[in-house]
Parts: sequence; C-alpha cells; structure tokens
Amino acid sequence: MQTSVHSLYAFVEDLRAEGVGPVLDRVLGAYGCDTLTVAAAYHRARDVTPHGPARVTLRRDGIHFPPPADLFADGRLTPPVQAGAERETLREVRLRTAERGGALHGWTVFLHNTTLGLTHPEVTQENCFGDRAAPADLCPAHPDVRAYAVALARSVARQGVDAVVAESLHYGAFGHGYHHERSFVPLGPVEEFLLGLCFCPHCARRAEEQGADAAGARADAVRLTARVLDGAEHLPGPLSLDELPERVAAYTRTRRDTVTSLAATVADAVASEGSRLVFLDLTGAAKGYADGLPTGALAADDAWRFGVDPAAVGAVVPGYALLAYARDPARVASDTAAYRAVLPDDCVLRTVLRPGAPDTFSADNLAEKTSAATGPGGADAVDFYHYGLVPFPVLDRIPAALKGL
Repeated sequence: MQTSVHSLYAFVEDLRAEGVGPVLDRVLGAYGCDTLTVAAAYHRARDVTPHGPARVTLRRDGIHFPPPADLFADGRLTPPVQAGAERETLREVRLRTAERGGALHGWTVFLHNTTLGLTHPEVTQENCFGDRAAPADLCPAHPDVRAYAVALARSVARQGVDAVVAESLHYGAFGHGYHHERSFVPLGPVEEFLLGLCFCPHCARRAEEQGADAAGARADAVRLTARVLDGAEHLPGPLSLDELPERVAAYTRTRRDTVTSLAATVADAVASEGSRLVFLDLTGAAKGYADGLPTGALAADDAWRFGVDPAAVGAVVPGYALLAYARDPARVASDTAAYRAVLPDDCVLRTVLRPGAPDTFSADNLAEKTSAATGPGGADAVDFYHYGLVPFPVLDRIPAALKGL
C-alpha cells in the first residue's frame, strides 16, 4: 500500500482572493495537511464564503485553465471556461506546493454541467416519460459524454496534478438535476429513484446487450410513477434494489457496467498523462448532506443508486474517496470499513469529512471521526471539505484531528 497524504479541498477563487502563499501557509503549514485539492473544473453554485472578499460567491460551470486544443478539437462537447482561466492559477499552485514538498490534486466535476446540458439536451439523462428534464446530468452511456470525460480528465492531468479527483463520474439522481427544483407531489423514495433513471437510447442499448428488458423496465417505471402523479399514495420505503420490480432491478444493475467501464477508461487516460485517478463516490453526501444524520443502509450498499459498484470501480482505479457526512463517529467508521472491505488492497481509500456544521460541532468530535475513519480496516487518508466554505475557527479544528494519526 502506498503512503497516503491528507488533504483540504479548496476553490481557485479562494487562492486568488487570499493569495496562494497565505492559503498554503495554512493548509500545508498550520493545519498539518500534505495536499491541497483544488477545483480545476466545477459547476454552478451559490456559496456563503465566510472569509472571502465576497461573502456570497456565485460560481459557474467550467474549467479554470485554457482548454488544450488537441484534446477538444474533434469532440462535440467542450467545457465552458471560467473567467480568469488565462491566469493559469493551477500551474502557479503546482509550483508553490512543490516548493513546499506538498502534493496537488485536481478536483474535477465531470458529468454535472448545466451549461453543457442546456446547450446539448440530447446528451443528458432521459427519464421514463421521455423528458430531458435534468440538464445538469450528462449521461455516462452517451458516446459524446464519454469522449468528453476522457478529454477533460487528460486536460486536468496536464496541469501537473498528482491526482485527478473525479466527482460525478456516474449517473445523477432525480433530486439534483437543476436549481430551484419543485414538486408538490409527495414522491416516495421509489418514485424519486425511478424518475432519475435514464432510458436514453444509449442506456437502453447497453442494458439490452446485458440481457435486460429495457422497454419492459421503462414501462414499469412509467406505471409506478404515473400512479403517484395521478394522485395515488407513494410506495412505502425504504428503497431497495431487491424490492424493485424485476425488470427495473435488472435494468438498474446494468448501469454499473456503464460507470465501471467509464471509470476504467478515464483512469487509463489520466495515467497516460502521468497522473492517477481518485474516484469520488457521492453516495454518502446523498445520505447525509443536509443534516449529517444518514439513516438506513451504509453508503457502500446504496451506491447502486448512482450506478456505482464500489468493488468493480475500485478494481480499475488507483484511488477511491467516500464522503462520510455523518455526526456519529461510529457511522463514519462503519461507512469507511464497508468500502475498505470490498476495495482491492492496492486501491487507496480516502474518507472526506466536513470539519463544521452540520456534521461537526467541536474539535473533539472531528478528532474522533478522523480516528474512526483511519482505524483498523479503515481509510488510508482523511480529507477535509472545505477551505473556503467554513470560518477559520472551524478550520482550526483540523490540526488536532490529524495530530494523532
């Protein structure tokens, strides 16, 4: 097992606003981390930024560097470019982290891009009713999307990063497909999941090739969701793959091959540029993002909802990261151990913790969760989210949490 380092996530805007030197003084110095993980490609958001010059920051889709012409010249999808990309902040950060003996990871949002989805709706996920109603979610089965993911991965790797951290390199879910979403229909977990399933021609063909009845699965999804839209009560939860209708369950299982093969292709592309891929699994965020109180199955057991098979993905990528958004150290330990149990020994496992609300309310609690994540059968590294989104007193909890490791 290779030696792993501990990281703090940050935005390019944080570095520009506060200065690369001061940020690195804190991250690689005062906080005791060895790595800075910077958003090289990000998505639309509105963030409260407590120690930024703008106390509320509006973010857009796009990359923070000029796109290499050779990588995107032949593709239909080209990433939007962020304002100030010509300053090539990432290259400066690469030089400055290297001078301090630190590592740099390029955090990359792949298939969650509203700008591209609105411009090219035909590459987004298509629900059972035929609606292209999730512009933020590019379909991982679409050939143009897969080519885009490879080109984006290679372009970030070329920035000289030690690793490309891949966010949303899998299917999206219904509840996060656009901003300002509304539903006055009381959807249950089953109906919400079914509305997020993609039935585009590419997904259907891949499913049929694996022996699933794509048309039958779509009909079942329409039947179950339409009854609720027509005024019936939603089906009782919790959502379970084994309790879905047989044709829907079989169709859902085929999505895991789509995601695994995409992860393998992207990992190879990153390796060809001299870097390595870390697959970021968002299941833990889906379960605990709002309040840090995940319930039900462990994240590793629910990753199928996004088309992710942790064991299969872990076999084709050198690194895997989970978001342990939980208040309880025991839950953090259990979630981490569940991933470690199915990942290959040579796949480096990283657990991402939030040092502040809504998960963490004291330095002692963060230290307990850090120890829980890295105990026997646990993660190889702990990362913290996020430099620019929490006050400095919250970030000051990190050194004590890392001290005992």
